[in-house]
Amino acid sequence: MHLTTPRLILSTLKPEDWQLFRAVHEDSETMTWVSEIPDEVDLRQRFNERLAPWQVTSFHMLCLVARRRDNGEAIGLFGCSPEWEPYRQAEVGYMLLHRHCGQGFGQEALAALCEFLLKADFHKLKAMVIEGNWPSRCILEKNGFQLEGTLRDNYLLKGRWVNDWVLGRLNSKK
Repeated sequence: MHLTTPRLILSTLKPEDWQLFRAVHEDSETMTWVSEIPDEVDLRQRFNERLAPWQVTSFHMLCLVARRRDNGEAIGLFGCSPEWEPYRQAEVGYMLLHRHCGQGFGQEALAALCEFLLKADFHKLKAMVIEGNWPSRCILEKNGFQLEGTLRDNYLLKGRWVNDWVLGRLNSKK
């Protein structure tokens, strides 16, 4: 699977993407909003689970690698967890290597992923962002997501309970 934007190519995660997967999950700036940096065993398990082939009818996570078109450099991971029955929803997520943040790559890649998912007949796309992660919230809002609410003490991040913003985007063609 390949999605193309003016500056990026998004393609399905492959075994040779291990170094990127590891680098993203070991990037302390990126992980500030995600979790503790996972240990090697946990990280390998996550990676291997995301290698499973994906089709629009799959129930497991889709994981895509975003690469720059100009030089092929891998910059981050994008994906979704589908919830087909009965909701026809997908939760989107993304993690960029910190050195690639602030350049519009997140917005551009998410736009391509959202377009693909909405054409695949999902009724709703949703995302959860830790309260205070304004850059991520802006990426979502620029892609048509709207704040639907705040879940209090919803996630234990580095030993502290934090709130999650819940954002959603409806399929306007439905």
